[in-house]
Amino acid sequence: MTIIYRLLAFASLLLVQALMLNRIQLFHCAVPLLYVYFVISFRRGYPKWGILLWSFFLGLAADMFTNTPGVAAASLTLTGLLQPYFIELLLPHDAEDNIRAAATTLGFWRFFTLALLLTLVFCLAYFALEQFTFFNWTYWLSCAGGSTIVTLMLIIAIEGLRK
Repeated sequence: MTIIYRLLAFASLLLVQALMLNRIQLFHCAVPLLYVYFVISFRRGYPKWGILLWSFFLGLAADMFTNTPGVAAASLTLTGLLQPYFIELLLPHDAEDNIRAAATTLGFWRFFTLALLLTLVFCLAYFALEQFTFFNWTYWLSCAGGSTIVTLMLIIAIEGLRK
């Protein structure tokens, strides 16, 4: 059941990103990158190698749709690498081993913090690799910050609908 759910989430987030969200660009820099939600939502105790594989292949598929060779794959793999450690950082030590990363199970503020940290890491890495320069660091920060805010708003909206 988990594999089928993961495949459906993978395909739906990829299609929403490719068909709708890639066309949105607020203030010429902020792009909603919703597929990072896929990596955020892994449960605690999921094998780290599995998170890395899912993250890499989702990033690779997103790169195919956006013509950004390796940018999303590298950024999402980095996010997938950090996700288990951020969950461990935010959860109490006596929490369940299989707790799902969601607002209903973690609590709103813990989930919000987890989503904020992982989305920020993803956006910083994504736009650093996409621009591949730090000469215009204000534009890089505005792209990463704006995309983090827009993506985080979408993630919180989806979590509100899932309740």
